[in-house]
Amino acid sequence: MFFEHQGGYSVVTSEQSHHTTSSVSLPTSLKEVATHELRRRIFAGHLRPGVKIDQDALAAELGISKLPIREAVSALEGEGFINIAPRRGAYVASLSPDDIRDQYWMLGEISGLAAERAAQNLSETDFSTLQQLATAMESCESDDEQEQLHFEFHRVINIAAKSSRLTSVLRVLGSSIPRGFAEFDAASAELTHREHRKILKLLKTGKGSQARVAVEDHFARQAEQTVAMLTERGFWGLDPGSWTR
Repeated sequence: MFFEHQGGYSVVTSEQSHHTTSSVSLPTSLKEVATHELRRRIFAGHLRPGVKIDQDALAAELGISKLPIREAVSALEGEGFINIAPRRGAYVASLSPDDIRDQYWMLGEISGLAAERAAQNLSETDFSTLQQLATAMESCESDDEQEQLHFEFHRVINIAAKSSRLTSVLRVLGSSIPRGFAEFDAASAELTHREHRKILKLLKTGKGSQARVAVEDHFARQAEQTVAMLTERGFWGLDPGSWTR
């Protein structure tokens, strides 16, 4: 489901080495490590709205000082995921299903625009890479690998848009949705595979405007899947005002 940033290190897992190299954006500082982990726990439902964040315990668990934790909390406050109450501490912000939908909507809109532009720029090498990635997703069983391949599939398309501004915006939007919190079931994985095949076919035939709509729909479905998953985990169950208490 979720996918992260546009840049990063190139990582080859043993399972992937026979078909593709998957670029995965990895945290490059202790602040990013802490920020990524807090986002993941929030989206996974481990830290629910209204829950106070035990910064000391998190620092000890991650084996880092409290400074990166404080920096991460401040960054996530700016993203709207955390509220800081003076002299009380930091609390997971109240998020609604529409907040999640809006995040995916923004990502889908910009990704769709990138796909429309990429339709005229993708090379035969790009199409071969996209084909390999789509095939690899259909055969892998690891959730982590599914996410890595999903990220790389869209990354190839986004880069082909040849817009540094779009890439920059997508990096910011993508970083707000963590990797490692989703669970892939057979039904959702099959839908993703079909959607990727449809996007690939539209791009290969130069139908940029239709590819744009297909990408937007792809992310809109992921939004609903994420909302459903968080609902099942009881994510929305706490009092929206509890963080101030």
